[in-house]
Amino acid sequence: MIPAAQVSAAIEILDDLAARRRPVADALKDWGASHRFAGSKDRAAIASLVFDALRKRASAAWIMGSDTARATMLGALREARGQDAAAIAALCTGERHAPPPLSEEERARLETATLDDAPDHVKGDYPEWLAERFAAAFGDRAAAEGAALAARAPVDLRANILKASREQALAKLAHLAPIPTPLSPIGLRIEAGQGRGPALPAETAYVKGLVEPQDEASQLAALLCAAAPGEQVLDLCAGGGGKALALAGQMHNKGQLYAYDADGRRLMPIHERLERAGARNIQVRQPKGKADVLADLEGRCDLVLIDAPCTGTGTWRRHPDAKWRLAPGALELRLKEQAVLLEQAVRFVRPGGRLAYVTCSLLREENEDQMAGFLAVHADFAALPGAETAERAGLPDLARFASPHGAGVRLSPASSGADGFYVCVMRRGGNAERFPLPARRGEG
Repeated sequence: MIPAAQVSAAIEILDDLAARRRPVADALKDWGASHRFAGSKDRAAIASLVFDALRKRASAAWIMGSDTARATMLGALREARGQDAAAIAALCTGERHAPPPLSEEERARLETATLDDAPDHVKGDYPEWLAERFAAAFGDRAAAEGAALAARAPVDLRANILKASREQALAKLAHLAPIPTPLSPIGLRIEAGQGRGPALPAETAYVKGLVEPQDEASQLAALLCAAAPGEQVLDLCAGGGGKALALAGQMHNKGQLYAYDADGRRLMPIHERLERAGARNIQVRQPKGKADVLADLEGRCDLVLIDAPCTGTGTWRRHPDAKWRLAPGALELRLKEQAVLLEQAVRFVRPGGRLAYVTCSLLREENEDQMAGFLAVHADFAALPGAETAERAGLPDLARFASPHGAGVRLSPASSGADGFYVCVMRRGGNAERFPLPARRGEG
């Protein structure tokens, strides 16, 4: 397919998304199934165009003065890809499946329209209903934070220190030109291009368990929990096991880590991942009807991790369609789920133990406000200041990401170059000496 035909295909898919409001992956899959002449490179190029249009949907529509699929795609070619009016016009000839030629108004807007007078939610490409919430979280930086969330994300990997150091992983993947992540001592980064990312399942380093895909912020969230060898740890929302595997590495396979999820189906990928990673201290606890499969852990855990269900606002770089499908009702539902999980977790934290609350959200309601509500009714828990959390994890540089809105550490693409994450570590009464300062969590 010629590039102009790929643009036409992207417009067709954007039309489908507007009409049916469904995940972009489903729309792309259906288009590919009904256009089998398109090869894998064509499909990848079309997907890239669609994702760029979704990343820049609000600003592209503002530039073009219209929110149709065509207008969004044309605006995104300028805003996301830096193409000028002449280059875009060259794609819109109406020939060989190319989009119809530009109208005089379209060309004029591509040549002269700006975002100077646009509101922050347009400049930052996030839903208007979140404008007040972004302002509450970021103040006059809201538009810049939103723009960072609308950028392409790199491919981040975590070196599995049960099998290899970061230096060894970098050497094994040298042909992909990885670089060390700037904040995580065990992370590797492959910078994003306009095409598809590396095919990790075909890489020996991945097959043998030397690396795992994990954004740097997610790596840091696990490191800030400061899990130590010999501890008893419960991952209450383990899902596919990403953070459980990271914690097992910190623990050097010593102690016991229990991986649980109320939805047993989400745990299914964990078994293969455990074997590949060589994580031997993880015990998977599947829900079994009304049976209390965690009863024996009551009051025993040194660390309970809640990787809470949330709006996912911090991961929009990777899921740009999700921000436009997010509705206010989803936020209210997530807040209730988070509160329930926090209450459930209390049962398992021993005196002197820690409760770590993690989200991939940037909204204060799901983060600092949720913590304030919990602490108000649980006087036996105290939140560690963000700087102390970073120090205790052996990552003092992260103190600069201490939340300005309350307890915890808050990361965002604009501030850290990684996804948006929030981490709050709380200690339950007891003797503070039972929570010693651990050594730096790295490749030891």
